[in-house]
Amino acid sequence: MYWGLAVTIMIASLLVAGWCFVAAARDRWIGMTHLAGLVVVEVALLAQATVALVRIGGGDRPEEFATFVGYLATSVVVVPVAVVLSFMERTRWGSVIAGAGAVVVAVLTLRLQQVWALPR
Repeated sequence: MYWGLAVTIMIASLLVAGWCFVAAARDRWIGMTHLAGLVVVEVALLAQATVALVRIGGGDRPEEFATFVGYLATSVVVVPVAVVLSFMERTRWGSVIAGAGAVVVAVLTLRLQQVWALPR
């Protein structure tokens, strides 16, 4: 995996999470800027998944393959699920849901890097 992309995803998702939590602190639901940030994070996650799948297709596999695939699939699904749940709860708690989803993305991305880098 590529650390540069992973670090970018972690920083971006934590920034978006912070921005969502600011909205929650202001007793507001997420706005277009929050959604744009979440879309950027999702596009980066899809790029990361593509890179991982290309490397796996090329024969480079992590030792904990099933764990890696689980983290990879979950990382791609978390943001859309968080956004849908946020739309269902159009209060400050919707902002909390979106922010929590972004934090989960940062943790999953870190775990993806750790699992890929396990000694073989």
